[in-house]
Amino acid sequence: MKVQKGKLPSTGQIVWFVLGRDYKPIKPIQSYISYLASLNRSSKTLRTYAHNLKLYWEYLDRYSIHWKEVTLEQLSDFIHWLRRPEYDPKVISIEPKTSERAESTINNIMSTVCQFIDYHQRLNNINSDIDTTVKRPPSARKFKGLLHHINKSKPLQGRFLKVKQPRTFPGCFTTEQVQKIINACNNRRDKLLICLLYESGIRVGEALGLRHSDFISDGKRNQIEIIARADNHEDANVKNESERVVDIPVSVIKLYYDYFVYDYPDTIDCDYVFINLYSPNVEIGTPMTYNGVNSLFRSLEEKTKIKKITPHLFRHTHATELIRSGWDLAYVQKRLGHKHIQTAIDTYVHLTDEDLRKEFDKYIERRKTNVN
Repeated sequence: MKVQKGKLPSTGQIVWFVLGRDYKPIKPIQSYISYLASLNRSSKTLRTYAHNLKLYWEYLDRYSIHWKEVTLEQLSDFIHWLRRPEYDPKVISIEPKTSERAESTINNIMSTVCQFIDYHQRLNNINSDIDTTVKRPPSARKFKGLLHHINKSKPLQGRFLKVKQPRTFPGCFTTEQVQKIINACNNRRDKLLICLLYESGIRVGEALGLRHSDFISDGKRNQIEIIARADNHEDANVKNESERVVDIPVSVIKLYYDYFVYDYPDTIDCDYVFINLYSPNVEIGTPMTYNGVNSLFRSLEEKTKIKKITPHLFRHTHATELIRSGWDLAYVQKRLGHKHIQTAIDTYVHLTDEDLRKEFDKYIERRKTNVN
């Protein structure tokens, strides 16, 4: 089985197929992927769902389970199989073994599978009455919306098939590390990309979708506009269509102008800011993609000896610096383009011992001032 990328000739829309042993699209999966595409899910999301369902189909195929008759016990065995593909439900091993996938990855796959099952249940395509959800008391609700008082007594519905996921802090770059990464860049485009991710906290897909008209500098404002465009290439989608205006330092504006004046060719008919210019392996003047960004970051890791340089870590660093400097979380949420403030809290509020010590010192100083 394999995941195959395709493009609709009528609209040019990117589509993803999961091909079976006969090299034909697996119809139940394709029906669900097409449904998600009709809801304007991003190409990246569709690709992830396709790969997750490919794993699910490989599991069903290995144990000769019909997708319409899967049981809750078999789905539970699927979790074990994801941890160790050599897993056999008929054999009980007493030796501890390390999982091949992180808990977050397993939960992501199981979420896709449960949504796939729910979709086909609603269409009456699945024979079994399997229920992948569980009702929890209202007190288990983490996020309380504006209209929480209306349905606060309503039970919370969650996923039953979910492994315990440890909450880990991915870390942040230090100021010295950021400067070291910038200095390791070979050209103005790469320096602009790094500085923009660090100084704005935008997603890499939002950066790749920027057009020249999205940079605003009129003497009073230095901003970029994040706009969801239907004609953006597949790697440049705005997540959840979170359009917004983001203020940036004038230093980033200067980097953009230097890049545009000295590096951006006049003969290139492309409105994207970040384009391929320096590699002989890709067509010059075409929009930069995730693969290009990943290649750049792997190169920067080798040069700087800094491990795990990723675009999202610049976003984490920016958000953490804002929170440590005293920004209200509502402002951080708006700047980063999250739907809910709870998302910003769960994702970016990671207090270290050093943070606690500094806040305690401030508390002691304020108390001394009040006593005096």
